[in-house]
Amino acid sequence: MSEGSAPKLYSPTLLALSVSLADYPLDDTFDAYGEALSRTCGSSIKLGLKMDAGRFSKVGMQVSACAVGQSSAALLAQGLESASKDDVLRTHDEIALWLNGSGILPEWPGFAALAPALPYPGRHDAILLPWRAAIEALSSIPPNG
Repeated sequence: MSEGSAPKLYSPTLLALSVSLADYPLDDTFDAYGEALSRTCGSSIKLGLKMDAGRFSKVGMQVSACAVGQSSAALLAQGLESASKDDVLRTHDEIALWLNGSGILPEWPGFAALAPALPYPGRHDAILLPWRAAIEALSSIPPNG
C-alpha cells in the first residue's frame, strides 16, 4: 500500500477520541476492575466497571497507550452505555478476527475510526488492550450483577 493510498492513521477523529478519555476517570467506586498490558508495545490499561441491573452504569479508565490504544479504550467506554456483557465478549472476538484478516470490521459504535490502523500490526495489540481489560473485569462480576 503506497503512502498516498493509506488512510491517515492519526486522524482528527482518532485524536479526538483519545482526548475523550478524560470523561472516564478511574476511582475506587467501581464493582470490578480489570488490567491488561501489551507485551508488544508496553501499553497498559486499568479499567473499572459498575453494573446496575445487568447493564453498565459507569466505566472508568487509566490508560497508558498510543493514540490508537487510547481511541480503542474511548470507543469501548462510549459504546458500553447500550451494550451487554455478551456484546463486549462478542466484539472482542470480532476485533481479533478482523485484525488477523479473518473477519469484517466489528459493528461496535464508532469502531470504523480504527480502520486506518489495520495495516499497522504494531498497533493491533493496543486496539485489543481495553477489551482484554474489560473481559477481566467482567469475569469478576456475578452473572446477575
